[in-house]
Amino acid sequence: MSSHPILLEAIALKKCVQVTYNKTVMKLAPHILYTKHEAMFIDAVALAKNGEPPRDKKLGAFNLAGLSDVALTDEHFDREDLFDPTEQRYAGVTLFAIED
Repeated sequence: MSSHPILLEAIALKKCVQVTYNKTVMKLAPHILYTKHEAMFIDAVALAKNGEPPRDKKLGAFNLAGLSDVALTDEHFDREDLFDPTEQRYAGVTLFAIED
């Protein structure tokens, strides 16, 4: 099953997702879905890696091809100040993004 509908719902409702990425179980707060080099990506804040909070909060890029076991959680998140939807890298390639 495709993870796209789950990720779109997570972005629209500002809900976290549980995923496996590069063999690491993560809880992500996805902020934007976009394309880069003909592949689909989300930029998200990792809230947990293998059950532990990350050392630093940062916005990371995740290739959808590398995501598995994608599941929507009931946990809501707030828009991170780290995320700027007007950045040049999103110009013309944004498919869906959170709203304020």
